[in-house]
Formats: sequence, C-alpha cells, structure tokens
Amino acid sequence: LFILFGAYIRYKHLTFQISGTVNQENRFLRYTVNQFAESYKRYGKETNTPAIIEEAVGSRLGGALLCERFLGNAVSLFVTLGLFGTFLGLSLSVGSLSRLIADSSADEWLSILNSVGSGLMSALSGMGVAFYTSLVGVGCSIILTILRAIFSPAAARELMESRMELWLDQSVAPTLPTLAAENDVDALNQVIDSINDASETMQRSLAETTANLRSCLVGFSKTVQGFNDGVHDFSEFHYALQGTVERLDVSIRDFSSAVRGITTRIERSDRS
Repeated sequence: LFILFGAYIRYKHLTFQISGTVNQENRFLRYTVNQFAESYKRYGKETNTPAIIEEAVGSRLGGALLCERFLGNAVSLFVTLGLFGTFLGLSLSVGSLSRLIADSSADEWLSILNSVGSGLMSALSGMGVAFYTSLVGVGCSIILTILRAIFSPAAARELMESRMELWLDQSVAPTLPTLAAENDVDALNQVIDSINDASETMQRSLAETTANLRSCLVGFSKTVQGFNDGVHDFSEFHYALQGTVERLDVSIRDFSSAVRGITTRIERSDRS
C-alpha cells in the first residue's frame, strides 16, 4: 500500500506542478525543459516531445517506474504466496499423520485410536493455518486490485505525460529560440553548416588518429632497435664464448700431453 500510494502521489504532485514557469526545486521538470529546449533549438516544430518526456521519466523517475512494475506483479505474487502457504501447511499436516500411523504396530490399534484424536487436532490445525494463508493471499490480491483500479499509478503517469506534452508545446515552445529552417535556403545553409561541422570533426579525429599512429610507430621502431641491439650483443657474446672454448680446448690438450709425459717418465723411473 505504501508503494502504491507513494507512486500515485508522486505522479499527481508532478501533474500539479506543471505550469507556465518551471519550479527550480524540481529536478525532473527542470531536466525535461532543458532537454526540450536543446531539441527545439535544433529541430523547431519537428521536435519529438513524447520521446523527450519518456526519456526524462525513465532517467529521472526510475524509482517510481520500479514501484509501478512491482505493483503490476503484486497481485499474482500474493496469490502465489497464499498457495505456497497452503501447500506447505497441508504437507506438514499429512506428514504428521503419516508418522503417527507408521510409528505404531498392528497390535496397537486401540492405542492408535486414542492417539489419533490428538494427532488429528494438530493436523487439522495445520490445515486451518494453510487455508488461512490462502484466504489472506486472495484477500490481499482483491484489495490491491480494487485500490489499483481507483489509485492507478500508470493512469496518473499517463495523465502527467499528456499534460506535460501540452505544456511544453503550448507554453514553453513559444518562448524558445529556434534554429529550424523557415525556407529552402535556410535548410540548404543548415545542411552546408552540418557538413562543415562533420568535416571539421572528421579532420580532428583523423589528426588525432595520425598522431597516435605516429607515436605507436616510434615506439615500435624503438622496440625493434632494442631487439637489434640485443641480437648484436648476443652475437658478440657468442663469438667471445667460442674463442674462450677454443682456448680452453687447447689448454686441455696441453694439460693432457703434460700428464701423459709425466706418467711416461714415472713409468720409466719405476722400471729402472
């Protein structure tokens, strides 16, 4: 109910505020008038006023639209919750009766009959609660349906939009300057101005793109130069390493020859 009356009062308040002058404290009306003024300056009487109003409602009254969508599904939600409570209560009641019978043997039917009374009372009380929830859900849906028929946020919004459209077209538009063409010469001049503006915009975009491409190419050239320097350093390192390996091989061969000579002299001395 709070959501219903809140959205309805919001739309009604905006409807009452629509007048010949804009309330500067109302951001929605001020935003709508500014958007309408900008569009009217360019297109004149060809301005699409309903589209501007719909865009303003969607961007500035999103909370009210959300409440309106929730109220559209609230009736079915209440009925669904009532049915959910009904089936939940019936399931619990049937489950308690099933456990009562399953826990007793066939020889204990007299005691079963004595305990069935209390079990049935608890089960029937659960069924009563289940049907009460269904009645509450259906009752709430009926009340909400009646209130929505009397205090309809959607109807209030449509009335607000229609009055705002009339106010913008009949009261605000005559006070606004327009650049719309009054004859073919003015229309041709506007087309030429639009083409010039578009060409200037394209020229600026092309210049920015060229500058960005030039900076990218400079960076790529620096990267390639660094890679070439790295390859050159690696080649010098490989050449130096190859010379070191060759000298090490010669040293190893000299060392092997010296070891063999020492071994030969030791063997000769042992024989003598």
